[in-house]
Amino acid sequence: MPADLFARRPIELTTPEYYRFWVALDAEGDVAGPRDLAVDIGAAISAELFSPPIFAALCSPDLTTAAERLATYKPLIGPLRLDIDATDGLRITCVWPSGSTPPALLGITELIFWVALARIATRERVRPARVTVPGATVSSTSVDTYFGTRVRAGSDYSIAFASADAGRPFLTENAQMWRVFAPDLRRRLADLQVSATVADRVRAALVETLPAGDASIGAVTGQLATSARTLQRRLTQEGTSFQAVLAGTRESLARHYLGAGNLRTAEIAFLLGYDDTNSFYRAFKGWTGTTPDVVRSAAGGKT
Repeated sequence: MPADLFARRPIELTTPEYYRFWVALDAEGDVAGPRDLAVDIGAAISAELFSPPIFAALCSPDLTTAAERLATYKPLIGPLRLDIDATDGLRITCVWPSGSTPPALLGITELIFWVALARIATRERVRPARVTVPGATVSSTSVDTYFGTRVRAGSDYSIAFASADAGRPFLTENAQMWRVFAPDLRRRLADLQVSATVADRVRAALVETLPAGDASIGAVTGQLATSARTLQRRLTQEGTSFQAVLAGTRESLARHYLGAGNLRTAEIAFLLGYDDTNSFYRAFKGWTGTTPDVVRSAAGGKT
């Protein structure tokens, strides 16, 4: 996972990062011994487990309406969209980003969620009419038992409910609460693509790696869980480069440290990842046309 994940707003993962997270969960489950983590996750879902999109689904009058609402706001939860077919009962199909294959645990958990939602909202042991997963995905006895039907091999992850279950009234329906949540969900959906630039993330990573004496792109890609090639390409798309961001970050930090007046120049050079003070002097002169001592004198600090 990127080291700066929880320092960013919004907190989100790329599709490969999200998939790696689920692969790691699956591997951890294997280490812990025989278990079906997807079933455990389904059992853990409750009306008290607050998530605005899920809570909005529980406010729906029935499963079909809940599916239609979540199909709109699913991008707030994960990297997939939902195809809803309500012509004869209800069929929900997971459509993943083009060219990607979701981990089996993730795919099955997405289907288990719909059964858990239906059972929580109706207080009935709703059973899907049909559950399909890609042919290569292995199901298990406990998963089949949870669904109450045998999981079948198919071309996609999909789940279908009979008309009676798709229209079964939700005991959790709350039209007034839905009116409260709907505007915020629409705003969050509109804001989904608004996030820190790649250059911003590189700067934040450099603030962590420079004091350790490592100004390399490798240190930054390690922090951000990406490759050097990908990072350079995305910075180029933003009209900059790693070296430009590195120089800008060092200059900004240098001015901050010099203005604070409580660090010696040699200490600042160390904090900026320079091997010696002379290298820092040359770089600072290149950035500003003056020397650190001039800025330091103006602030009345140490040299």
